[in-house]
Amino acid sequence: MAPGVVLAESPIVPQGDELVVGTIAFLIIFVIFWKKLLPSIKKTLDERTDAIEGGMQRAEEAQAAAAALQEEYQRNLTEARHEAAKITQHAREQGAEIVAQMRADGTEQRDNLVAGGRAQLDADAAATRAALKGDLGTLAIQLASKIVGESLEDEARQRGTVDRFLAELEAKADTASGSSTAATAKAGA
Repeated sequence: MAPGVVLAESPIVPQGDELVVGTIAFLIIFVIFWKKLLPSIKKTLDERTDAIEGGMQRAEEAQAAAAALQEEYQRNLTEARHEAAKITQHAREQGAEIVAQMRADGTEQRDNLVAGGRAQLDADAAATRAALKGDLGTLAIQLASKIVGESLEDEARQRGTVDRFLAELEAKADTASGSSTAATAKAGA
């Protein structure tokens, strides 16, 4: 710089009295800010921090509770499946028992029906033989009367004749059925 040149005042550099007043004003504002505003801002930030951390903790607790509930649900589901399998197996076993019982009852009823049918057939055959015996005896006497030409009215004689005739027929029938059974047995062997 050249001597004698006066520098013009710089707008950037404050003057001495402005600098003192500005510094005092800054200190007053800084103290008010430090005493009044900074604690409320710090309190608000602390509350937000607590809320965020508490929210995260509650979220973790909720997540742990949800995991425990899911575990319990899976356990209950497994138990229910096992119980259902047991019930199904028990039902199958009962079904098999019922089927076996019904088969046994059916077999018993069939055997009873067959035995009753055989008894009825035997009774019917005996009744038919008795009826045929009487009719055959009467017819035989009438035929014999016509052949002989005399009346065979004597009842005792009639009975003796009829009984003898029927005994001969039964003997022939027994002999014929015995020989046919023997022939069948020989053919089967």
